[in-house]
Amino acid sequence: LKSSNTSKMVGTGMTREKLERIAAASRTGGNVRRRHKAVRKSAEPEDTKLQGTFRKMGMTPIDVNEVDITMEGGDVIRFGNAKVQASPQSNTFVISGSSKRVKAEDAAAEPEA
Repeated sequence: LKSSNTSKMVGTGMTREKLERIAAASRTGGNVRRRHKAVRKSAEPEDTKLQGTFRKMGMTPIDVNEVDITMEGGDVIRFGNAKVQASPQSNTFVISGSSKRVKAEDAAAEPEA
């Protein structure tokens, strides 16, 4: 039997040249391509989960304009335009929003804008 470069491979219908062309064109090594770009999660779903948990605890929103928390050292943590939720039966309050820390004397003198 003679083996030539153009001989057919038995039972495949593939010639050696065709097989070599496919092998040269195929990609070898490297990283796997991504099908889609990963989407970054924002804080909104986390906030929604938190609100759901508060609802399960029986917390209800309370309409409050400003919250001042006095600390032991004399500082005051002031929440302007705070969102307050309360569960009176479990004596639990949740205060959320932007806050700033001020001295007690400054908190009494300065009204929140």
